[in-house]
Amino acid sequence: MASPRRSVFSVSSMASAPNPGPSAATAVLASVAAIGIWRLLAVAAPHLAALALMYETEIDFSSRLGFALAWGILNFFWITLLRRPALSGALSLTMVVVLVLLSRLKHDVVQMTVNFIDLMMIDRDTVAFLFTIFPNLRWSVIGVCLVILPLMYALWWLDPFRIRRLPALACKLACLSALVGYSLYHPDEAWRGYYDDGYLSKFFRSGVTAVSDFVQYGFMESAASTNERLNMPLVDACHPAGRRPNIIMIHDESSFDIRAAQGIKVPPGYGSHFKSWDGKARTFLAESNGGPSWFTEYNVLAGLSSRSFGRFAYFVTRIASGRVERGLPLSLRRCGYDTMSLYPAYGAFMSARSFQLTTGIEHFYDVKDLGAKDVEPDSFFYDKALQLMSQQPPNKPLFSFIYLGANHFPWETRFRPDLTPSWRALGNTPSLDEYLRRQAMSAEQYQAFLAGLKKKFPGEPFLIVRYGDHQPEFAPHILEPGLDEGSLGKKLDAYDPRLYATYYAIDAINFEPVRSDAVMDTIDGAYLPLVIQEAAGIPLDPSFAAQKDVMLRCKGIFYGCKDGAEARRLNRLLINAGMIHGL
Repeated sequence: MASPRRSVFSVSSMASAPNPGPSAATAVLASVAAIGIWRLLAVAAPHLAALALMYETEIDFSSRLGFALAWGILNFFWITLLRRPALSGALSLTMVVVLVLLSRLKHDVVQMTVNFIDLMMIDRDTVAFLFTIFPNLRWSVIGVCLVILPLMYALWWLDPFRIRRLPALACKLACLSALVGYSLYHPDEAWRGYYDDGYLSKFFRSGVTAVSDFVQYGFMESAASTNERLNMPLVDACHPAGRRPNIIMIHDESSFDIRAAQGIKVPPGYGSHFKSWDGKARTFLAESNGGPSWFTEYNVLAGLSSRSFGRFAYFVTRIASGRVERGLPLSLRRCGYDTMSLYPAYGAFMSARSFQLTTGIEHFYDVKDLGAKDVEPDSFFYDKALQLMSQQPPNKPLFSFIYLGANHFPWETRFRPDLTPSWRALGNTPSLDEYLRRQAMSAEQYQAFLAGLKKKFPGEPFLIVRYGDHQPEFAPHILEPGLDEGSLGKKLDAYDPRLYATYYAIDAINFEPVRSDAVMDTIDGAYLPLVIQEAAGIPLDPSFAAQKDVMLRCKGIFYGCKDGAEARRLNRLLINAGMIHGL
């Protein structure tokens, strides 16, 4: 007789094997089918598109790491708000694509990509300028919104997933912390902003440095304190000896003596344009190279250094607008001058109109006011200046700022060849020959302007000061032909004088420029207002008198003197005197 335990064992051993159920692959397919392939694609597609965009626009590991962390910040930000990963990915991708398009647009206009400070500095002038130069942009924005809004609603409805907010917030903070740490440990070089790549990574990494700098010293560097004080200049305190000359300051776009480079063939008599009334050629040290004319605009109108703004220097005129109420035009108005400016672009560009009015320009004429059509030759602005000068009341001296633009890049295309019918190629590269042709055209039209002044205003005294606002963008490559882009970038960051030297020249009609120790052979751009007042015999107000002391001590160097200490000290004096505020 078998035992009960043995019987149970026998029955169990005779039972069939259990059913293992569906395989893992089958389960995944079933889950996909339950969710829907289109809903999964809605979640995955933005990330795949971002991956492709990263490899297309970011050039090395460093920039791709920045892109990945920035992408994580954007996605987890939207997930924290919306909890839907598909919609969050689509919104993030839209923001990145818009940033890339705006960066390429900005680079086409001013040779620099969008950075975080652009976001900090958005104002009415920025929007007005964009809609002015791109009149169809408004309709493009409306059209894109009409397409995107229904798509976002569809993604809201299709998205099957919901992610909890607290984990999403933790992931966003982790990505942000990693980006901040990486950006501080390995900061992006400022010169890389001029390269047409790395849009997202540069934008986010610049945010770290911009916020850090702003917390540290605000928009502009200044000394912490000083016991010195400046007295505010009185309106009727200026009493120059002798007759006051009309003063004309001419912004000679991208012009420098190209003979500083080796092996360049120049036309006969080339160097005469860079000489002053006394036969001397003098050097002007700009604070920009290759493009940002508004750096020098700030120098020669405010009489201060754009370098005091650190990483914010690119936006110097926009920041200074309404805040830096000191400059050459204001000083001349104190001495009874009327002031006007002729500007070769729209007044909203980099807040030029607002900035120049802040520094004392009373009558600002931009391309719309002047009736300019696209880029105009120098003679257009000279003729307009002569016309406006003839409307000036008698016995009232005038300061005129004539801002030229015909020698602006690109030099790959011939600008107004009809104005130089006898020109022959010199044997340089085509772009260098075009640059030299435009310089010859500028010199010829300047001589015609001088003849026009003598004819139209016989007996009237004039002091004319010209300067090259910066070297052309190709200059570093012909001045330092053996260096790669990285080495050139480091030289530019270090403000190597060889890469920033242009010229300034003083001419006069019916007037003998006053001899002064301030009219030096080499000056930083910020000293030009001081040089002009000295050469014109205009008494200096207390702020320019203090700056002249700096000039003489530092032998024509301003921001570079004592590693910026002299510039910071003057900034503090101007802040305490109420000439600079809100910075």
